[in-house]
Amino acid sequence: MRVFLDANILFSASLPKSHLAHFLKGLAERADLLSNVYACEEAERNMVTKFPKSLPSLQKLCGVIELVPLGIFDPGVQLAAKDQPILCGAIAGEADYLLTGDKKDFGHLFGKRIGGVAVVSVELLLAELVDQGELEGL
Repeated sequence: MRVFLDANILFSASLPKSHLAHFLKGLAERADLLSNVYACEEAERNMVTKFPKSLPSLQKLCGVIELVPLGIFDPGVQLAAKDQPILCGAIAGEADYLLTGDKKDFGHLFGKRIGGVAVVSVELLLAELVDQGELEGL
């Protein structure tokens, strides 16, 4: 299983006492976690502004996940230009899932497959993993 992490997931997982960080650590034992430079840079810009002390944690996370090459193409769905590198990265990286907390921009795509990638929130991914029996021991 391959899971592409959006910038807001990278950001949230890098905060102190993050439950998402714990989830991703367990998920990494069962899946390849990936993202791209675009998502890491977006997360870093927000981290520097809001929680600069957590920047080393974010940089560590971006250093251990697989970074797929940045490429932009028409994914065939309505999406803001700023979000296209995220979805295109997930498709190019042959991810099974695009994990995002961005309900405003990606919410209309939650639960749908685009280019072979299911766009999911944390809740949707958890439900899918439960259905697949993948959460035992997590």
